[in-house]
Amino acid sequence: MVLPLRRDAADRRLRAMRDRRVLVVGDLMLDRYVYGTVDRISPEAPVPVVRVIRESHMLGGAGNVAANLRAMGACVAVAGFVGVDEEGDELLALLRQMEVDARRVRRIKDAPTTVKTRIVAERQQIVRVDYDGRPSLPKANWDRFCTHVAEAADKADGIVLADYGKGALDQRIVDAVLGVAEERRIPSGLDPKNPALHVRGVTVVTPNRKEAFQIARMTDPGAAPAPMEDAPLREAARRLLRHWGAHHVLVTLGPQGMLIAPRGGSFIHVPTRAREVFDVSGAGDTVIAVCVLALAAGADMVEAAEIANYAAGIVVGKMGTATCSPEELLRSLAEEQT
Repeated sequence: MVLPLRRDAADRRLRAMRDRRVLVVGDLMLDRYVYGTVDRISPEAPVPVVRVIRESHMLGGAGNVAANLRAMGACVAVAGFVGVDEEGDELLALLRQMEVDARRVRRIKDAPTTVKTRIVAERQQIVRVDYDGRPSLPKANWDRFCTHVAEAADKADGIVLADYGKGALDQRIVDAVLGVAEERRIPSGLDPKNPALHVRGVTVVTPNRKEAFQIARMTDPGAAPAPMEDAPLREAARRLLRHWGAHHVLVTLGPQGMLIAPRGGSFIHVPTRAREVFDVSGAGDTVIAVCVLALAAGADMVEAAEIANYAAGIVVGKMGTATCSPEELLRSLAEEQT
């Protein structure tokens, strides 16, 4: 287990993270939140009737990764796909508001923008409604897109592959991006969904426990009291290191924190820093974004994971897909260490 991150060390690293250039490639989504109250059950079916009070729209998926990077002060470019629809317009407008470079976002006529609508009442999510779109491009268009993305990668200090299984992370794009990352020796990270992607040489992959066991093709017997003594979890992490050919696998464990599995090294446990948990939506986006950004600023994997762990502990205390600022992170450290 690692020692708590010192506030002065975190402050230095957070300053180094500002203005680092990070490219996010992956599945862009629009997250809609409908907030209301429930005071009766529908007479038509045994379901609650939500009286809507307000709505909010946020960047989801790869867009939320970009939002987390911007909140930490990074310069961000995004590559992906949206539909030719109002939702695509709104998603692009949100990116522009955050001053994210969206020149590599392609609009696809035959696929709607992916939208996730969450109905929340009394701080409890009642249901989620998804509209999914998968891009379908001729080979020549894919080739041009790969070229443009590789050009953006060549100007980056770090790269995040944000995979949500919606089709934006074609193997050709992954190969092009990781080829640049390897040539320039810059950190790369994958938030995984599709186990078939070949990502040998990627710096870090960040599955949660469920994803780790699924992709390792193992049955999860349930968490042990201590992650370092959790033999099935450790075996799953070993299999994933071999499967992905990654330098590190970082398994996020919710209330148990994180387990770092380095290639050729010893396992390391990072305990959770969350104080209150209201909504875990997007916490994985925070982890991959802040971890890769910290690596791009010169942190080692343990320090990067610890900074990402604190950031994730802050966002789960907020409702909706949220972000963490450097000021919030330093304040959380100060409160913990006084």
